[in-house]
Amino acid sequence: MNRLLIKNAKAVVTVDDQDRVLNDANIYIEDNEIIAIDDMEQEADQVIDASGCFVYPGLINTHHHLYQTFTRNLPQVQNMELFPWLTALYEIWRYLDDEAVYLSSLTGMGELVRFGCTTVLDHHYVFPRFEGEDFIGTQFQAAKALGVRFHATRGSMSRGKKDGGLPPDDLVQDVDVILRDSYDLVRKYHDNSRFSKRQVALAPCSPFSVTTDLLKETAVLARKLGTRLHTHLCETKDEEQFCLDLFGMRPLDYMESCEWVGEDVWYAHGIHFNTEELDRLAKTKTGIAHCPVSNMKLSSGVCRVPEILEKKIPLGLAVDGSASNDGSNLLAEIRAAYLLHRLNWSDKAPSGYDCLKIATRGSASVLGRDDIGSLAPGMAADLFLLDVDSFEGVGSDLDPANFLGTVGYSRPAKYVIADGKVIAENGVLAGVDEGEIVPRAKNKVASILERAN
Repeated sequence: MNRLLIKNAKAVVTVDDQDRVLNDANIYIEDNEIIAIDDMEQEADQVIDASGCFVYPGLINTHHHLYQTFTRNLPQVQNMELFPWLTALYEIWRYLDDEAVYLSSLTGMGELVRFGCTTVLDHHYVFPRFEGEDFIGTQFQAAKALGVRFHATRGSMSRGKKDGGLPPDDLVQDVDVILRDSYDLVRKYHDNSRFSKRQVALAPCSPFSVTTDLLKETAVLARKLGTRLHTHLCETKDEEQFCLDLFGMRPLDYMESCEWVGEDVWYAHGIHFNTEELDRLAKTKTGIAHCPVSNMKLSSGVCRVPEILEKKIPLGLAVDGSASNDGSNLLAEIRAAYLLHRLNWSDKAPSGYDCLKIATRGSASVLGRDDIGSLAPGMAADLFLLDVDSFEGVGSDLDPANFLGTVGYSRPAKYVIADGKVIAENGVLAGVDEGEIVPRAKNKVASILERAN
């Protein structure tokens, strides 16, 4: 048994059922579980002095496209909205291979970890027609190296241009191939036990890139296997018009006709739901992954977060694909969410602490988990420490609960702990050598862009 004591924390923001903030507190951990949060000192194998630090639950990312890390900050797509943006980038993404997926996953997840994220979900849906590639298995290898909890989704595209979809025909797959691989991946990797570090969800990409039969058959398969369902929905007005033109229905009506609502379903973005549709989401407990920075960058719109919270719709936070965000930093996302909704809703906007809750307990709920997202005895030992005995803390350390939204924090965390183990310290990742990975990753980016040109 490994015992870890985090002592003398300036404040522990628990995000527990009572929303407690504990001053001058210790956290005692055995193996991967929190045993106690109090002022008692316990014997331990490792002791971390948290003097001058705020401690928070590990952040949980509910939507990402890690492969897009290799195409962020491309000047030719910076002023595009979603549909033309995707069309341009498909011409690069068709050159993905195992090495690109591994290195981009390390890069994106590593950046997330440095800024307090301990659980990462990725939505990978681009599968060029190569033989022998194992993109999802490669991502699990990267997550294991970093020590982070990883939820993979087996994304897919089955509606190419010739069938009225957006993606090129050489990037779509046959429905039977997708379903067979989905089944195999769930059986191989999905672990639904408490404190699981590996889970799989099934995630056809979007209404404009998949066929109706794929949506319906994937829903049946996921429920047979006991795994969750994820897709993009109501991200743009273009998507809404696509559904009206092709199916004669608004996006949510179409998804409901495919049995894609319920506690086991969550959608990325959810910007353009109307009030009646939000009521249906609340009734069915269908979740949303909120991606504020991506939504701003692609000019997609603003999610109706105050109403979503009021209606108690499950809501998590996400950075989205790096190419539509250009960063993998949930601390920055919390700050952006707070400011965006203050601008739009004034005193009805979520507080800084509300935004933290979205990124922790809310995200855990969206992923169907009750063992992560807060700090309390019996919960997973996932947490991070921020040093506020610094310029950033002067005059701003009075309210630890709201701090990440109202003030923000731009440096890497002092410590990031997942599953009871330190996975980053002062921005240095414990599981991989950043100095060795960075040149490999940059060379791979250059190679892909050269092939695309």
